[in-house]
Amino acid sequence: MEPVRLSGEEFAGILRSGEAYERVVDSGSRVVLVDGDRAPDMFDASSMQNLQTLPAVVVGEVADPERRRPAWADVVLGADPRPLASIVSTVQAVPLAATTLAVLLRNGDDRSVPEGLVAESTAYGLLQGGPEFAAWRRDHPPRRRAPVPGLEVLVSRQDHQLSITLNRPHVHNAFDAAMRDELLAALRVASLDPSITSVVLAGTGDSFCSGGDLDEFGSRPDPVTGHLVRLQRNAGRAIAEVADRTTVRIHGATVGSGIELAAFAHRVVAAPSARISLPEVHLGLIPGAGGTVSLPRRIGRHATMLLALGLPSIDAHTALRWGLVDEVEA
Repeated sequence: MEPVRLSGEEFAGILRSGEAYERVVDSGSRVVLVDGDRAPDMFDASSMQNLQTLPAVVVGEVADPERRRPAWADVVLGADPRPLASIVSTVQAVPLAATTLAVLLRNGDDRSVPEGLVAESTAYGLLQGGPEFAAWRRDHPPRRRAPVPGLEVLVSRQDHQLSITLNRPHVHNAFDAAMRDELLAALRVASLDPSITSVVLAGTGDSFCSGGDLDEFGSRPDPVTGHLVRLQRNAGRAIAEVADRTTVRIHGATVGSGIELAAFAHRVVAAPSARISLPEVHLGLIPGAGGTVSLPRRIGRHATMLLALGLPSIDAHTALRWGLVDEVEA
């Protein structure tokens, strides 16, 4: 189904009338394409309130998306048609996940880090119990992999610096439960010891972190149990607690939870090899390691949506231009 195309005035009007659901969702589309150059940056209060719960992705088309990002848009695009085609294709394939992410980010500006993590985990759990993730899991059954002995997180200290290194190089440091727990234990040391003035998080092998270990996705007894575990054992929150002392060094594949966790830190340094992506929506999910909290704080919700729905990945220099990383190594 093609996007619903509206002028700014038309979109404001259907929001104000309370008929946006009927005009968009009931029409069979979950994408609204709005001419942003002919609309104000913000509509009246009633229209903005009605927008908060609209289960659709609102795309604002503007001449210069680097300079203008209307508050009513979920993602802002310029003249290049490729991101729009990708967004429309993604929303058509996984409308529940895509629109859940849009609504979550649209309403997240005023949340604290803990509040944001609760909202993210709740939405993630709902999607884990939904049909889109179930279809992905059926098509990608978990593999049985022989355990590899040794620590999944290496920790060392020199003077006032604590070095933490993800250590599953054979799977590009895919983030599993054991790695999470070992990372939490290491970050706990930094949290309890104020003499540690510098925390450096890096990864062994060819990649910093290739995202969550897909073989563990959906492995909890039920989505509610998974939700409660995420609330209690959240690496993103742990990094946020020591963020002012933390530098994350990324390289190679930095996917999903890899960039979500890194973005909580005060400083992110990227090697030129870094390739960053947020693929969770394509699995029928949303970022679930804190990415709906950490990335918007660095790059805003519009760029977060673009990365999640419209771009396969970005390189280190694009990430630097966006503000997702603070330095690219020479």
